[in-house]
Amino acid sequence: MAQDLPNGFTGFSQRRPNGFVSASAAMGTPRYVGEQPPAGNAANKGAYEAATAAFSSGAEGAFQYARDHARPDGEPAQFDPDKLRLIPDVDRRWSWTEIDLNAIRHNTSAVKQRIDNGVRLMAVVKADGYGHGAVRCAKTALNSGADYLGVATVNEAIELREALVNAPILVLSQPPETAIPLLLAYKVMPSVYTSEFAIQYAEAADAYGVRAPYHLAVNTGMNRIGVRHDEVVEFMGQVSFHRALDLVGTFTHFATADSAETLDFQIQVKRFIEAVTALRTAGVNPGIVHAANSAAAIRYPDVQFDMVRLGIAMYGLHPSGVTRPMIDLHPAMSVHARITDVRTVPMSEGVSYGMNYRSPGSVKICTVPVGYADGLRRGLSGRTDVILKGQRCHQVGNICMDQCMFEVDLRVYGSRRRLDPMIGDEVLLVGREGDSVITLDDMANTLGTINYELVCGVARRVPRLYVQGGTAVSAVDYLKEE
Repeated sequence: MAQDLPNGFTGFSQRRPNGFVSASAAMGTPRYVGEQPPAGNAANKGAYEAATAAFSSGAEGAFQYARDHARPDGEPAQFDPDKLRLIPDVDRRWSWTEIDLNAIRHNTSAVKQRIDNGVRLMAVVKADGYGHGAVRCAKTALNSGADYLGVATVNEAIELREALVNAPILVLSQPPETAIPLLLAYKVMPSVYTSEFAIQYAEAADAYGVRAPYHLAVNTGMNRIGVRHDEVVEFMGQVSFHRALDLVGTFTHFATADSAETLDFQIQVKRFIEAVTALRTAGVNPGIVHAANSAAAIRYPDVQFDMVRLGIAMYGLHPSGVTRPMIDLHPAMSVHARITDVRTVPMSEGVSYGMNYRSPGSVKICTVPVGYADGLRRGLSGRTDVILKGQRCHQVGNICMDQCMFEVDLRVYGSRRRLDPMIGDEVLLVGREGDSVITLDDMANTLGTINYELVCGVARRVPRLYVQGGTAVSAVDYLKEE
């Protein structure tokens, strides 16, 4: 058991958390070679494969800086890149997210079961799959019944194509005209709502000898993008003469499908149906008709049309409280860290910038390497908890850019057991452990925002560890890829 020292530092205990291996030890002995990772620790399982796959090919050149370090015998220090790359991402900095691919699969299937036979399902993987990783989530969704993919930018579509994703991809807005060659080269469909873009798109396609497929965006009241609902026939008259253009689909987007009030939603539905009917009356085939986002797909079976677009619900987050009793969704993301410092802070001494928190005594202050640069919003300072060994512990002091602190109460009262935090202990910032749970919805409510914003705000420097059945199957560290 660690003993408190006079300066407040607890020292290192002889006890190590399950799976703990220091970086220096990993440099000397390849980690997990010839042995299984410790059971029950998803962050370690599969870490060898993930680390090896992500290791930069430029490692050799980086060792030029090590030549300045001379050993006692005068020889330069030697570093083996094959051993260095065995150090997993989760041991290079003790913070990571786990993405449960089984949850993605469950949520996709749950919505798929609610829609009629023959209705397609588009998996929306924009914003890097709402922070979960677009490529892995797209492939999992396609294997779980999705037919289409939706993105926000041309580069997001290219990332999928370069990862050998062959499903139809729709950019859910009209890109700049300068991106047209990329659309054609990567077989990516744009949304179209200006005649100038449509003609340039068609002309470029004609020059390359290919078709120019697109989806017509219709503005039914959200007033963000799209051809006005009562002008769609006129618009098609301006562009449909071009032989290269191919109208593959027609869609709109609902502004209030997640709201308890339904008047504005019903107005949009009426306008969209009238616009599609007008196109057909004019002899224009609207193609795949789609309007339902996650909320509408869950709440309103009558607006499924030919396809529904599954966004936030695919990741296990509800678009609003209205849908919560209607479908069982499993959150796919959890946020993890390990304690990097434990200290006893004397009564009345402050913690973190501004010293807004003062130690009440009888507590230990623990530090974890997660801060607002990782997506843990500074506005949550002193207003959120972490989970340590199944118990909630209060976050204290201002959240810093790269780190934050929480307190462990050393007093014993009621049925609450006394915790003994140690450096290396795993902490959960978002997720469930036993009966304790911290959700992005809790944080969003505290901040007065929505879960979409928080999940998309998890920084790219935080490694994503993909898990199935509690076992890590792959990892992505964006900083190594760039």
